[in-house]
Amino acid sequence: MRKLLPWLVSLLLAITLIVGATFYFWTNLFGDKKTTDPDQAAKDVAGNVQVEPISADELVKVTSELIDIKTNLADTDYVVQISFSFQFDNEKAKDEFDKIKEDVVKPIVNRALWVMTPDDMNGTKGKDQLTAGLINSINVVLSEGKLLKVGVKGFIMTRI
Repeated sequence: MRKLLPWLVSLLLAITLIVGATFYFWTNLFGDKKTTDPDQAAKDVAGNVQVEPISADELVKVTSELIDIKTNLADTDYVVQISFSFQFDNEKAKDEFDKIKEDVVKPIVNRALWVMTPDDMNGTKGKDQLTAGLINSINVVLSEGKLLKVGVKGFIMTRI
C-alpha cells in the first residue's frame, strides 16, 4: 500500500492539472469575448436605447454642459481646454448628472484626458475615443438613467 500511495497522489494531481488547463483554455478560446474597443463598449452600454429625433425644447431638458475644463495631457508640455455637452435619455438622469458633475464627473473627465497624448487629440479619432470612454465611465455612476451622447463643444490645445 505504501508503494501505491505516491502513484495515486501523482495520478490525481496530473488529472487535476489537465482538467484545470482544459477549462482555462476552453473559456479563453470559446468563451464570451469582451471587447476593449471603447466605441463598441459604448454601444454595448447604451444597449437597446434608441435615440429618437426630439424637439429643441425636449433636447434642452435632457442636455447638460461641462464648460472649460483645463488640464494637462499625458505629455505635460501640453495643456487642453475643452467643453462638453451631454445628452441623457430622461430628465432625471440630467438632474442627477447636474448634482454630481463637479465632484464625480469632472475627475472622470480629467482622468480620461490625462492618458491622452497630443497626437490622440489632434484628430477626430482620438476625440471619438475620448467621448466613448466618457460615456462608459459616466454611465457607471448614473443610477437614474443613461448618458446617450457626448459632444465636444470647444477644444483648445496648446504647448506650454
